[in-house]
Amino acid sequence: MKKRILSMMVAATMVMTMLAGCGEKDASGDAASYTIGISQFAEHGSLDNCREGFIEGLAEAGIVEGENLTIEYKNAAADMGTASQISSSFVSDEVDLICAIATPCAQAAYNAAMDADIPVIFTAVTDPVTAELAGKDGKPVGEVTGTSDKLPVEAQLQMIRDILPEAKTIGIIYTTSEANSVSAIKEYEEKVADYGFELVTKGVTSVSEVGLAAEDLLTKVDCITNLTDNTVVSALATILDKANKANIPVFGSEIEQVKIGCLAAEGLDYVALGRKTGEMAAKVLKGEAKASELSFAQITEAGLYINTKVAENLGITIDEKLINNAVETYDSIAEE
Repeated sequence: MKKRILSMMVAATMVMTMLAGCGEKDASGDAASYTIGISQFAEHGSLDNCREGFIEGLAEAGIVEGENLTIEYKNAAADMGTASQISSSFVSDEVDLICAIATPCAQAAYNAAMDADIPVIFTAVTDPVTAELAGKDGKPVGEVTGTSDKLPVEAQLQMIRDILPEAKTIGIIYTTSEANSVSAIKEYEEKVADYGFELVTKGVTSVSEVGLAAEDLLTKVDCITNLTDNTVVSALATILDKANKANIPVFGSEIEQVKIGCLAAEGLDYVALGRKTGEMAAKVLKGEAKASELSFAQITEAGLYINTKVAENLGITIDEKLINNAVETYDSIAEE
């Protein structure tokens, strides 16, 4: 009888061990394994850096791809309908969490997941309030939170003025359906006059319209500055090609744009932004906090990035003091 009881106890222990090994979650997350769906709106440097940083942030918290983490990654190719389909597929797959990179994906993910008890952690969302992902107090509207890449508009305007002291007009191409871009345009409109500029904008609805918009805008402005507009940034190579032929400088909104041919930017480190997002996601997965309990975070420290090769090509002399104050300078133009 004793042998039978002992055998039953051993068998029960083996079953419990097997369940733990299969990824059954506990409160601390120590014995858990997770599946995360990553929905990225477009493929370009800044959003790729967000994804890289997000995975790094999870790993730093002990959630490592290939060990206790499975990632389903899908790219919407700058299409709103595809972003919605991706989010619905993640909900059908019953992932543990959705990471949404850029505003359209964040909005689509939250709409799809809000009734499925799946938390959404976003990144590269410039204005979560305007995007209706957070209230005016910064608190989440539901099980959704993340990080904002709000542009340092005044720092960018001051930088453009310092580099182009004679410039009078700044042009911006933006996507009319992107809440981020509409919000940023409003801020630019409010502040350009303080730096002696006039703003000329050109709205587009798709990547295919960017080339013609750039051609028209380049006849009216002294320079172009980019937003964190995913549709427009997806066609940045086209803008740069046309601007270079017109000998008009283009300013970026982050480091990757400067690497591939923008003159300069007062921008954020998108790997760091993604890393912060990964930290927040780890807390939610481990049960340390609900997404609805975490206000969205923002990295406020912008850095100056300059491409001296672009300056040379355009015949622009940049003050040595600015170059010395730059976080990084580049003396070549990388290919996308």
